Amino acid sequence: MQEVLLWSGIEYQSLEHCNLTVARPGIEVNATILGVSNNQIFKVDYSIRTNNSWQTIFCQVQMKTGNQLAVFRMGSDGNGNWTLNNAPATQFAGCIDVDIIFTPFTNSLPINRLALRIGESAQIQVVYFDLATFELRPATQRYTRLADRKYKFENVPNDFEADLEVDELGMVISYPGLFARKATDKLQ
Repeated sequence: MQEVLLWSGIEYQSLEHCNLTVARPGIEVNATILGVSNNQIFKVDYSIRTNNSWQTIFCQVQMKTGNQLAVFRMGSDGNGNWTLNNAPATQFAGCIDVDIIFTPFTNSLPINRLALRIGESAQIQVVYFDLATFELRPATQRYTRLADRKYKFENVPNDFEADLEVDELGMVISYPGLFARKATDKLQ
């Protein structure tokens, strides 16, 4: 199954075109985001692959703003052992998911991987791509399933939280104050 998603970013005045392919042995995503951060136009291209359990096994992010260009290429065994640009990245040991600042797509990774029941909660470690500062760091997050298609997302310690509405595939429809899905096309 293939799906094309279009999100608009509120805070960063962005627009994201995301191609999602769901098939065995996992999912593959390729996306482009254009927006404004710190009064500069930016462009982000990212690719993510997971295994059948929604564990991230590959992530490449390229960001260009002004005269700055950054490329991060990460690989994982799906169990939290990472490489960054082909070198061991032990600082991310235990991180299963990735979180890219300019997209709501990466919230769908743990939502699908965790398969929480209503009322259940899980605390996780992620590789956080803070592209506003061109930095990568481990981060702790918590997801709580509030209803069939509603999740509470929290940074830990709790300096940010939001209630996310998702569709039947766990893709974000509404991320209050940050992102809104504008369109989706299912391709055969």
